[in-house]
Amino acid sequence: MNISPFFRNLRSAYQSEMDDLTFDSDGRDVLRQRLADKRKQIGFLVQMMELSPEMVAVVFHQGFAFREPALMEHLLSHDADEFPEWSSLSGGIDLAPWTRELVQVILQSPQGEWFLTLAAGLQYMAGKPDAAFGGQGASDASQDEDEEGESEDTDDYQDEFNTHEQDELRGDARTRAEAGAEWMSGQGFDRKD
Repeated sequence: MNISPFFRNLRSAYQSEMDDLTFDSDGRDVLRQRLADKRKQIGFLVQMMELSPEMVAVVFHQGFAFREPALMEHLLSHDADEFPEWSSLSGGIDLAPWTRELVQVILQSPQGEWFLTLAAGLQYMAGKPDAAFGGQGASDASQDEDEEGESEDTDDYQDEFNTHEQDELRGDARTRAEAGAEWMSGQGFDRKD
């Protein structure tokens, strides 16, 4: 898969934004609540679509189902000023019912179609394992062939809540929280339970 530098960089920023939203300072998973809050603020967030699109695109987390992976992979090869029209992509994307109102608000903005195209690309990448993108910029032919074989197995699979990834993140957060609590206890502080 050939990913443009634009999408490579934005993918990293998007992942960081999702990480920031996922857990509170106590290590509790608060992603659903924070996403619901962000979705309520869409009228304000549209102002940020051009400057910080990754901060707005998270409102569509798990809101798109992709029926035409080849179309999405073609999109990912483009830079921001070369995007295909949203209308050429939207036929291959099933929108979750809760996204329809958000889409309508975004389409009222002059950059709305551009942003929806970008958000679809970010959502598509978020549903794929890191290995599908060949690490940091690798794109030799043999690796592309390997990735094509892997993507055939996973294209139709969209984990509704990315449970495996979330479980790993929760486990890491708990481990850190437990280690921190143990250290604080060793310093004479009471354990917080």
